[in-house]
Amino acid sequence: MTRHFLDLSDAGGNALAAMLNDAQDRKAARIGWAKGRADADAPLAGRVLAMIFEKNSTRTRVSFDMAMRQLGGSSIILEAGSTQLGRGETIADTARVLSRMVDAIMLRTDDHAKIEELAAHASVPVINGLTDASHPCQIVADLLTVVEHGKALPGLEVAWLGDGNNVLSSIVEAAGLLGFNVRIGVPEGYDADPAYVEVARSRGATITVHRDPREAVAGADVVVTDTWVSMGQSGAEARIAAMMPYQVNVALMAAAKRDALFLHCLPAHRGEEATDDVIDGPQSVVWDEAENRIHAQKSVLRWAFGQL
Repeated sequence: MTRHFLDLSDAGGNALAAMLNDAQDRKAARIGWAKGRADADAPLAGRVLAMIFEKNSTRTRVSFDMAMRQLGGSSIILEAGSTQLGRGETIADTARVLSRMVDAIMLRTDDHAKIEELAAHASVPVINGLTDASHPCQIVADLLTVVEHGKALPGLEVAWLGDGNNVLSSIVEAAGLLGFNVRIGVPEGYDADPAYVEVARSRGATITVHRDPREAVAGADVVVTDTWVSMGQSGAEARIAAMMPYQVNVALMAAAKRDALFLHCLPAHRGEEATDDVIDGPQSVVWDEAENRIHAQKSVLRWAFGQL
């Protein structure tokens, strides 16, 4: 059966843990190597990944490309507007054609229904590089960063500040799969997707909602935020005004544990969701988090190809 990675639950908790272990081992084995050098075993030699972008990208684009190179494979970058998708070819027909030409497909898009349709008609693995519903690859990198900085996932207290967006949905999903808890600090009207929250709670995770940002971060091991206005969203001024009390600054970080980590998937709107002295401060691990997109996605790809 073809393995698609549209959400973290497609893999499950055991596979997700295996990905994190694999990513740590492969990262450690590359210390001191040139970034473009293939891993010693080159497990995806001869494999080709097609990457389709309907949204702008820096980290997803570069990290998937480098992941394939380090695994011994290669990638093809397709901008949706310059393909036949931009001229009305159906997603289903695109899936059928690309399945004959490449070994896997990554899609970065808006509507989650698009990637579900792509997967339904593809005979090769389809990987979610971001949709409006979830961002699973980002969360694998986030969890890798947390673990490599010495924090165990079971029982971890994660505080989220800002908008109840796709990144939060995947964090909540991961909490249910790996046994940690999420304290969500969001203004009313910007809550997390209730479907992800309900599933995580049913799996034993404690997911709480706080309108007071200090309550959300109190005792947290990890503090996470993201941009308040996603690509293509309207009503920016109203969103920013509603979320300013949830800005992660030094005073708010002080309410978390003394050794709490700060995460942000980037790009950051400095001075909005977080201040410079937090992003560039001693508790920030955002640059490790960005680099770890490569190592995490290598393990996601290996799982999709049945190697984990």
